[in-house]
Amino acid sequence: MWSSTEAAFSRSSSYRECAEEEEEALRWAALERLPTFARIRRGIIRRDAGDFSEVDVANLTFRERTALIDRLLGDFGDPERFFQRIRQRFDAVNLEFPKIEVRFQELKVDAYVYTGSRALPTIPNFIYNMTEAFLRQLKIFPGRRKKLSILDNISGIVQPSRLTLLLGPPSSGKTTLLLALAGRLNTDLQMSGNITYNGHRLSEFVPQRTSAYVSQVDLHASEMTVRETLEFSGRCQGVGIKYDMLMELSRREKNAGIKPDEDLDIFMKALALEGKQTSLVVEYIIKILGLDVCADTLVGDEMIKGISGGQKKRLTTGELLVGPARVLLMDEISTGLDSSTTYQIIKYLRHSTQALDGTTIISLLQPAPETFELFDDIILISEGHIVYQGPRVAALDFFAAMGFSCPERKNVADFLQEVISKKDQQQYWSSFDRPYQFIPVAKFVEGFRLSTIGKRLNDEMEVPYNKEHNHPAALSTSCYGVKRFELLKANFHWQLLLMKRNSFVYIFKFIQLLLVALITMTVFFRSTMHHNDVDDGIIYLGALYFATVMILFNGFTEVALLIAKLPVLYKHRDLNFYPPWTYVLPSWILSIPTSFIESAIWVAVTYYVIGFDPHINRFFSQFLLLFFLHQMSLALFRVMAALGRNMIVANTFGSFAMLVVMILGGFIISRDSIPSWWIWGYWISPLMYAQNAGAVNEFLGHSWDKNVGKSNVSLGKEILKVYGLFAESYWFWIGACALVGYAVILNILFSFFLTCLNPLGSPQVVVSKDGLQERDDQKNGGTVIVELRSFLRSDAFAEMGGKERKGMVLPFQPLTMCFSDINYFVDVPVELKQEGILEDRLQLLVNVTGAFRPGVLTALVGVSGAGKTTLMDVLAGRKTGGLIEGNITISGYPKNQKTFARVSGYCEQNDVHSPCMTIVESLLFSAWLRLASHIDQETKKLFVEEIMELVELNTLRGALVGLPGINGLSIEQRKRLTIAVELVANPSIVFMDEPTSGLDARSAAIVMRTVRNIVNTGRTIVCTIHQPSIDIFESFDELLFMKRGGELIYAGPLGPDSRKLVEFFEAIPELPKIKDGENPAAWMLEVTSPLMENHLGVNFADYYRRSKLFQQNKELVENLSKPEDGTKELNFPTNYSQPFISQYLACLWKQNLSYWRNPQYTAVRFFYTTIISIMFGTICWGFGSKRGTQQDIFNAMGSMYAAVLFIGITNATAVQPVVSIERFVSYRERAAGMYAALSFAFAQVSIEFPYVLVQTLIYGTIFYSMASFEWTVQKFLWYTFFMYFTLLYFTFFGMMTIAITPSHLVAPIIAAPFYTLWNLFSGFMITRKRIPGWWRWYYWANPVSWSLYGLLTSQFGDLEEPMKLADGVRSISVKVFLESNFGFRSDLLSTAGIMVVSFCVIFALVFSVAIKCLNFQRR
Repeated sequence: MWSSTEAAFSRSSSYRECAEEEEEALRWAALERLPTFARIRRGIIRRDAGDFSEVDVANLTFRERTALIDRLLGDFGDPERFFQRIRQRFDAVNLEFPKIEVRFQELKVDAYVYTGSRALPTIPNFIYNMTEAFLRQLKIFPGRRKKLSILDNISGIVQPSRLTLLLGPPSSGKTTLLLALAGRLNTDLQMSGNITYNGHRLSEFVPQRTSAYVSQVDLHASEMTVRETLEFSGRCQGVGIKYDMLMELSRREKNAGIKPDEDLDIFMKALALEGKQTSLVVEYIIKILGLDVCADTLVGDEMIKGISGGQKKRLTTGELLVGPARVLLMDEISTGLDSSTTYQIIKYLRHSTQALDGTTIISLLQPAPETFELFDDIILISEGHIVYQGPRVAALDFFAAMGFSCPERKNVADFLQEVISKKDQQQYWSSFDRPYQFIPVAKFVEGFRLSTIGKRLNDEMEVPYNKEHNHPAALSTSCYGVKRFELLKANFHWQLLLMKRNSFVYIFKFIQLLLVALITMTVFFRSTMHHNDVDDGIIYLGALYFATVMILFNGFTEVALLIAKLPVLYKHRDLNFYPPWTYVLPSWILSIPTSFIESAIWVAVTYYVIGFDPHINRFFSQFLLLFFLHQMSLALFRVMAALGRNMIVANTFGSFAMLVVMILGGFIISRDSIPSWWIWGYWISPLMYAQNAGAVNEFLGHSWDKNVGKSNVSLGKEILKVYGLFAESYWFWIGACALVGYAVILNILFSFFLTCLNPLGSPQVVVSKDGLQERDDQKNGGTVIVELRSFLRSDAFAEMGGKERKGMVLPFQPLTMCFSDINYFVDVPVELKQEGILEDRLQLLVNVTGAFRPGVLTALVGVSGAGKTTLMDVLAGRKTGGLIEGNITISGYPKNQKTFARVSGYCEQNDVHSPCMTIVESLLFSAWLRLASHIDQETKKLFVEEIMELVELNTLRGALVGLPGINGLSIEQRKRLTIAVELVANPSIVFMDEPTSGLDARSAAIVMRTVRNIVNTGRTIVCTIHQPSIDIFESFDELLFMKRGGELIYAGPLGPDSRKLVEFFEAIPELPKIKDGENPAAWMLEVTSPLMENHLGVNFADYYRRSKLFQQNKELVENLSKPEDGTKELNFPTNYSQPFISQYLACLWKQNLSYWRNPQYTAVRFFYTTIISIMFGTICWGFGSKRGTQQDIFNAMGSMYAAVLFIGITNATAVQPVVSIERFVSYRERAAGMYAALSFAFAQVSIEFPYVLVQTLIYGTIFYSMASFEWTVQKFLWYTFFMYFTLLYFTFFGMMTIAITPSHLVAPIIAAPFYTLWNLFSGFMITRKRIPGWWRWYYWANPVSWSLYGLLTSQFGDLEEPMKLADGVRSISVKVFLESNFGFRSDLLSTAGIMVVSFCVIFALVFSVAIKCLNFQRR
């Protein structure tokens, strides 16, 4: 239907009053004669020259589309008149829009949570939780989880044609309510009650198509542009009933003889056409949301530079506005947007909702007064209860009746959220005839139920919706917006585009494969390869095996590529954009060319140089086989990624799958040696089919058609028989068909997992035990004890001065910071040079002068791009690049960054903390390392407690920090933690970057109250601030106001009610004066815009520089830049407050907690190792005691090779994301001067020792005993020693690759070639003696070859007992065989031990040096 979401139909005037020219009338007459189907595809467009012509609306050019939209929206892009014209056009023929009334009755949503220490994800808790979940499924044990009511028996009606605002503090249930109304609640939550659309339950139609839920998390494909993202979204969602509505409209207008406005007619026709013709609606939405400046910019992510956070938020909104949903549920869509942009978006939604009879609920954090007034209705929610639901204009009257009134200069939305808060309520009490007593939420709910509006709502709820009023087109009954085939085509084009944008990855893979193929070709060089006996056959088998492993492994990159895309795929799936199989099929088809190229590269380079059978048929047969194998491999790893859904888990699953496939593939362990209970694994291993087909293709060829000894069996068949392979030629086709079958089955499984599984780790609220108990008490009518300090008003500083100062027990030195003529330059990016900018350097700050003083709270304000954060970074010494000019002094002395870091704090906008620490641990860690070493531990702990009290975090002391948006603390709690972490350093100067962004009004008030309390202790604080409310803005003492381009236009005091600031700007002639009650911050941003500068002909920066205020500031800076008599320059005897050993111990303490509470890494690693050990042990049952034949030794070596390679590579890949997160946190901690880089690096290395030891003991004892190796202390210790240091160097290698690369996405790509070469030169596929002389040096430089040397020699190097060789005739001792065949000497065992230890040391040292010397954070 004409969706309110529709960026849609502008109303057009029903008919033109002015007489049409004869020619145009003829054109209209010709159009009218066309059948309706053809008529709605053609229209009459006005050309630039002013003449008119007939066009096909599906083929409008880009220029015609933009000109049309500009004409429709007018000069200011105001949608109001536009929507009125659409409405008038429909009203003229009495055509109504379908309306949807949304009701929820007695809606209750409960979650089950763990509280206290049980909520922490430690390894024991992880095991308990898994066991408990299993027993719960079996209905044996219900578990010890506590019930948390998220929504508690709420009822209400959301009316169509009215814009509804959903307000409430964090964790009040806003998102849960919106998700419940959208039919998208998580299955982990228990829901009861009714939700109906026009009287129909959610099960009677498709709510995901009828409504659109706009998430507060921005998930987009980073490689697409804004326009491409919106076009794909529009293509998938279709036009709904717009087409049918337009057909009916056109028919009625023809019958009534009404001629519509040409522009509006074309616009509406273009909107109603399906498929690729969504461009016009996309252009329209781009214009409305202000995305035209970045329409052709990539969305981007941490690796690709793209659009800003605010633009991403608008894109998330736009993605659903291009669709046809009639009900819009929008969750916090204004985060990161300035108030004017938010106002424009809400204004558009108001007009579209009212004109098109849509149903819209929007939740906002801090709506500005002008935005708030655009809403018709409000739903105020707190603690899962609806406190008020009704007209916006009546809300204040309800609270006045409850005894609370909103002050004059207070934003009503802020008042509504604060009046229901325990800490803020008292300041609004207006019934002075009776004493104030805290009114809990339950009392407000009761009051609302008894109020006039509450009773009216209750009466409406009791009358069921009359289903006869339901428009047949209102509710969508189809699952998807367009036909499945169209979705398939859209997906195909989308993925082809992503492949083109990711072409670097594919080219890199091709080049990597080519290089490995060239190396392989020179290792298995035909001049060193013979066709004489059975032993020669093993080398060719090794070459075939390596080829299959390379092609198999090359699919592993799919894991990282798919996991990066999974959040977007889940979003599309949940919004019913397309069924997952329409994603799987194109991805399969598009993988065929890459499989073809990779197989062709390998076979073309290696086949003839290695000396495989020269017949051309066998050449193409090998190519075909590797092609099918690559297809199977891609599908296998996609399944692993879809199953794992997280890099660590998916890598572990992927490695496990590889291991099972490879160890049971028939080469590492021959078929005859696999125990009967595992033989089924052999038959289901895809590698077995590839290995057999490849071997049959080669060894039944002409090159091997020679008789061995006296038998009539050819050498080729003898080799196949000795190594347990099939000798029949039809096995080639069995193998090829099996691989095709696997590719099909795995792609079906991939589709199934995408359809059925949900993302791992859902956002969760942090609830303290006390908080849960308090909520229960309130619900059960118990009395609520409120501490006296809860009543303290935010402005009552005089009353609480003594109490708050108690929080700052440690002495500190008040400091003044002065800066004069600060200029900052950066190199011009390549992209800008390509756009024609000739300069080499870009100036971001221009002659900025000012001062920050103790006890003065200074705001840094300016529009986006003004240079606020840049200035703060320059002053705080946080810039890692660029050129800085100017003078900075601290209390009169030149600033020294190393000493300055010790006395300053910097609260970054992005709240970066170790995710596995609790709040109190994060603060103790900061205090331990940043407070002076002479302060004892007890005092530090007391100080931490005081700071937690100050920032109101004491009730959450044991809460886990978690990862943003995934688990742990909310945005607002995280923000307060960021402030607290800096405060426990007892700084004299604190810089805060956007401390209130992303917070609701109540949370912003808490944060600013905290900041004000700190300033009152005599510290110097500077905050950048985005779009502050009046309250927040006027809590500052001084203001530095910057305009775009990095110039100051005001620096000075605000004055009471911002009078000084207002007077300064109102002195400019013709500048618009501030209105009564208007927010001074919003006013000053508006009146100093570039448009206003042009209009007035004033440069505000020049105006400020000519002002008396500027001269006063210059004099102030000059005076403060001279040291006072008797003062000394800041100086510390050491660079860090703690000695190196204390830094190391603190980092080790933190890493220990982080590892213990990261079961995804540690528990999964132990679990994986246990499973592998048991699996290996049962497969290699008794291998250690079998040594009668050459194959027995090969089998034993195969088991060691597989364990070393697979557990090692799994360790290396699993550690990468963990170290990546910790390194990111360490950038902030090191910049704050907490510790040296080496102490962090050594702690990161040290923490792995015990975990790898446990892993080794698990693997060693289980496998060693099951495989029946010789039970002597010496041999077991040697085995454990080699396994321990092997796993250790693999882990350190993984850490090293992270340290030398910018992210955990690049590290595996760098590591992969090393694994390949280590595998090739390990001595397993081709022994050292067979490796050509020009490559033998790499064998000695290969850590894996030393591990195998040590493991095999320690177990078999001293055995004198005889064993049969491959020919079955000759016998030699095991010791001699090891020396003659592999070159392993038992007297060099200790050398092998020294080598594996030295690789650990080398990798750990390179990791440490890279952490110290390389900084990939660009500021």
